Amino acid sequence: MTFGLLKRSTINFMPRRFFALLKKGSLSAVFIFLLSSCENDIKDVKALTEKKVSVETVIDVVAYYSQQAKMKSKLTAPLMKHYIVDSPYYDFPHSLHVDFYNDTLRVESQVSARYGKFKENEHKVYLRDSVVIFNIKGDTLHSDELWWDQQKKIFYTDKPVRINQPGGIIRYGIGLEADQNFSWFNTTKAHGPIPVPKDFNNDLK
Repeated sequence: MTFGLLKRSTINFMPRRFFALLKKGSLSAVFIFLLSSCENDIKDVKALTEKKVSVETVIDVVAYYSQQAKMKSKLTAPLMKHYIVDSPYYDFPHSLHVDFYNDTLRVESQVSARYGKFKENEHKVYLRDSVVIFNIKGDTLHSDELWWDQQKKIFYTDKPVRINQPGGIIRYGIGLEADQNFSWFNTTKAHGPIPVPKDFNNDLK
């Protein structure tokens, strides 16, 4: 009988005690506890799902690009940031310059821009702001935006371009495709050629 009474008193004690706590204003404390637990769970889930971005920074960069064991280009830049994410990329926030070589390691063309971004998985380089391409024939291309596809070995853009050629000729167009040595190029919506006065100042800035 004693065991039975103890069991009954235990069962009756918990509801009364809990009710008494609620009557004393502890209901808010219970909800705060539950809310805090939920927030902790959310924070834990968020911490697990958030992906940390790792960045490698290199100053005074000199990088070489090769295809089939042959050096094709050399890139120089004052600053490079390598973002190690799902789609890794290299960022060149303070300009970059690229020299392109032929099979005899002679420079055939040069590219410069104030900003560049290399998408590692896509093998593409995005160039922006005062993009200039110069080849050994004396052709110079100016554009505000340009893409370099390393696998196809071409430059392309759908933005306005200006091409200065020997003999004081200027060609204008919207959109361009050219090989990476700038030995040939095709423009869409082309205008020109336009003769240029001999005292024309060809500003490559």
